[in-house]
Amino acid sequence: VNQIGRARNTGAAAAGGDWVFFLDADSHPTAELFSEAADAIAAGRCLAGGSTVTYASPHPGVALAVGFWNALSRITRWAAGSFMFCEAAAFRETGGFSGELFASEEIELFRRLKRMARRDGRTIVILHRHPLLTSDRKLRLYGWRRLFGFMLKTVVSRGRTLRSREDCFAWYDGER
Repeated sequence: VNQIGRARNTGAAAAGGDWVFFLDADSHPTAELFSEAADAIAAGRCLAGGSTVTYASPHPGVALAVGFWNALSRITRWAAGSFMFCEAAAFRETGGFSGELFASEEIELFRRLKRMARRDGRTIVILHRHPLLTSDRKLRLYGWRRLFGFMLKTVVSRGRTLRSREDCFAWYDGER
């Protein structure tokens, strides 16, 4: 089944370490970002985390949207799917990524992880000193108007679009 959450769950099930990292293939983390993640883990209170993101040369409007996402991510402690890490036991206890969602499954997971972190006196971190350089492929393929339309439809439908492979075209239509 072609579904991002299921693929991530399959990878996590095969992992044998104390922590699982999820990194999109079209993203470029720096050694400094991994070092910052390792420091957060070593501090002992972190349950899970992620990173802010950046594009190589974004259009000013795109830079504004990415800035908005990064602020939202840090405030809500929702990790972007392109770079996430989690204590393996916590990932398993939450049940991992939802098999019902075709997009934004990372936000739904991090909502559950936040509840667990509060319960256990732990933290969720969104690293920001060394943002993840990620791909603007979807933006180049579909354009901002079509992607904005998807986001608007998602808000109006109260997230029902996220349960439809067809509505989540940017992740599943095969255009790469």
